[in-house]
Amino acid sequence: MVPRDPNEAGRTASTLELFFDLVFVVAVGTAAAQLYHALVEGHVLDGILSYCFVFFGLWWAWMNFTWFATSFDTDDWLYRVLTILQMGGVLVFASGIGPAFDEHDYSVLIVAYVVMRVALVAQWLRASQSWASTRRTTLIYAVGISLVQILWLVCLLLPAGMVTVALVVLLAAELAVPIIAERTGTTPWHPNHIAERYGLFTLILLGESLLASANAIIDAVHDTESLGPLIGIAVLTLTATAAMWWMYFWPPHHHAIKDVAGSLSYVYGHFFIFAAAGAFSAGIEVEIDVLTAHTTLQQSYAAFAYTLPLAVFVLAVWVLAIKPHADRVVNTVLPVAGLLTLVDPLIPIPFAITAAALGGAVAVLVWRPPADRSDRCNWSDTPSAARGEGPEQ
Repeated sequence: MVPRDPNEAGRTASTLELFFDLVFVVAVGTAAAQLYHALVEGHVLDGILSYCFVFFGLWWAWMNFTWFATSFDTDDWLYRVLTILQMGGVLVFASGIGPAFDEHDYSVLIVAYVVMRVALVAQWLRASQSWASTRRTTLIYAVGISLVQILWLVCLLLPAGMVTVALVVLLAAELAVPIIAERTGTTPWHPNHIAERYGLFTLILLGESLLASANAIIDAVHDTESLGPLIGIAVLTLTATAAMWWMYFWPPHHHAIKDVAGSLSYVYGHFFIFAAAGAFSAGIEVEIDVLTAHTTLQQSYAAFAYTLPLAVFVLAVWVLAIKPHADRVVNTVLPVAGLLTLVDPLIPIPFAITAAALGGAVAVLVWRPPADRSDRCNWSDTPSAARGEGPEQ
C-alpha cells in the first residue's frame, strides 16, 4: 500500500469512491426522514439532538474513508473488499437510525459503526507495513481508532443514565485521534481530490432537498385546495437548493486545505454544512405537512424547520470557504443573507424574505467573483505546504 503522490496530476474521485457514496444516500435520507417525524410530533430538541448524533456517525465514517483514500487508495482487491465491508456497515447503521430516534436504542448504530471503523483500522495497518516514513502516524491511527471502538462497545453495557455522557466523551475521542496522529507526521493528501470529494457529498445532500421539492409538486397534483402554497414551497425549495449549490461552489475550496492545523476548522466545520443541508429537506417536508393540513403545527414553527438549516448552511459556508476569498461587499452580504432567512417565519408573506435574501446573495456572488478565481481550477501552482509532505513516487 504505497502512498499516493500528493502532486499527482489530474487526481479525481475513483468509481469505488462514487460507489461508496451511494450507501450514504440511503443513510442520510433515513436520518432526514426520522428528523421530519420528530419535528412533526413536537419532539424538537430530542429530534435535533438525535439527528446530530446520528449524522455525526455518518459524517465521520465518510470523512475518515475519504481522507484515507486520498493518501493510500491502491484500488487492489483487498482495498476494495474492505471498502465494501464499510459500505455494509453504513447500511446496517441506517437500519438502526429509527430505534435511535424512537427509543434511544443505540445498540445497532454502535455495532454497525464499529464494523465500519474496524474495516478502516485494517486499512491503516496495511499502510503501516508498507511505507516506513508514515509508519508511526498510520500506527497511531490504527491504535487510536481501535481503542475508541472498544470504548464504544463498552458503552453498550452502561446503565441508561450514563449513556449520554459517554456518547459525548466518545465523540470527542473520535475527533482527537486524527489530531494526535497527524502531529507525529503528515500523511500525504491531495487538496483538489479532497475538495472534489467534499463537493460530491454536498451534492448528495442537496439531492435530498430536490426530492423534497418534487414531493411538494406531487402533493400539489393530488391536493388542488393547497395548489398555490405547494407550488410556492416547491419553487422556494428549488431556488434555495440552487442558491446553496451556487454558494458552496463559488470559492476555490482546495486553497482552504493548507496544512493539518490550518485545515481542522475547514474539515471539522463541514459537519455543520453537511448536517444543515440534510436537515433542510426535513424542514421542507414539515412545511408541506402544514400546507396540506396533515399536522396541527403552526405555520411559523414549520417555517423555522427549514429556515434554521438554511441559515446554518449559509453562515457555515461563508465562514469556512467564502470569507477568505471574498471582498468587503460579499463578506457583508452573505452573513446578512443568512440571518435574514431566520426572519421569514415572522412576516405574513410566506417565503418572501428567504427567496429575496438568497437570490440577492447569489446576484452579489455573480457580480463579485472570488479574488483568486483565475487559478481556482489550476492546482499545479499550489504551494508545496498545501500539497502535503508525502514521499515521492
